[in-house]
Amino acid sequence: MTAPLPILSLEGRNESTQNLLRAIQFQHPERIPAQIALMSATWKRHREKLEALVLRHPEVFRGFRAGSVDYDAITGAPNRAGGTLVDAWGCRWENITPGMAGQVLGHPLESWDQLDSWEPPDLLEVDDWGAPRDWEAIRAGMDAAAEAGGLRSGGGLHHGFMFMRLYYLRGFENLMLDFATGDPRLRTLIDIVLEQNQRVIDRYIELGTEYFYFGDDLGNQTNLPISPSMWREYMGPCYDQMFGACRNAGAHVYFHSDGDIKAVIPDLVDSGVSVINPQIRACGLENIRRICREERMVCVDLDLDRQLFPFASPEDIDEHIRVAVETLALPEGGLMLKAECAPDVPLENIEAICVAFERYCTRPFGQC
Repeated sequence: MTAPLPILSLEGRNESTQNLLRAIQFQHPERIPAQIALMSATWKRHREKLEALVLRHPEVFRGFRAGSVDYDAITGAPNRAGGTLVDAWGCRWENITPGMAGQVLGHPLESWDQLDSWEPPDLLEVDDWGAPRDWEAIRAGMDAAAEAGGLRSGGGLHHGFMFMRLYYLRGFENLMLDFATGDPRLRTLIDIVLEQNQRVIDRYIELGTEYFYFGDDLGNQTNLPISPSMWREYMGPCYDQMFGACRNAGAHVYFHSDGDIKAVIPDLVDSGVSVINPQIRACGLENIRRICREERMVCVDLDLDRQLFPFASPEDIDEHIRVAVETLALPEGGLMLKAECAPDVPLENIEAICVAFERYCTRPFGQC
């Protein structure tokens, strides 16, 4: 039985954190939390012009300081750097476009014959990229965030921590055949990956984490890559265990997934997800409304249409965001918006997103 939605105290929180918690906990936020994510490759392309744009919209890019961005720096996970990288699990990543995520092209368990001699990493000692984990530094960072009025947040699991990790290790086609044939070695591998993830989650719980971020892309452009019943048989119990541990500890769970995941959003919410981050184009706005407002009541951090942004007019973008807000927003809360902008998004369209956020999200709710 999933524990009730945590209700974290607002006392001692800064204004931004209070508003975020009010949105998640359906406690009447003053505005809809909205974020624009600018990739390193986007900064590298647009440079000074993008910085000038950001500075024109301080309500969207709160706290941004002029001169704070190195346009050529590659930030984020190591797989966004160019070239070849082997992670702690033995997966070989290749990247031909620095600033964008790479792709796994070398799979250490491409043959099941390699399973007996393969050693998984100890994720309490190293992260998924092989960098040492300094738990005292992590604790200190969480303490500092709390002292500044923020959340004690745990983000210690790799994007692609469960389902994606399986096909990183096996290769996508091999993994699909494993599911289809019911190969018993698949369950062995699932248990290995789950155990390592759970150890990290448990350590973060010991440190008093209030808010966990998880990202695992479960969907294709249309539908799941495996049937919903097969997903519930093999994958659902993993998320039940991990998210349930967070929820039972009184922490919020934020879950991101690319692709069409509408068939299992109710399962994820029942597992303990407080905030679901689905893609609007893949899942469909009406499906998200039906599932996340009628079948379940859960906070949605809506991933706006990245496939629209490069090609739309500014007027199209305004309409896109307006309709999303009108469809999902409630006075009580339960809605956040996210717009990720790759380097192919024109500056005028990034500006249109900013203007729409200011128009529909940043003013007190009901005054837009």
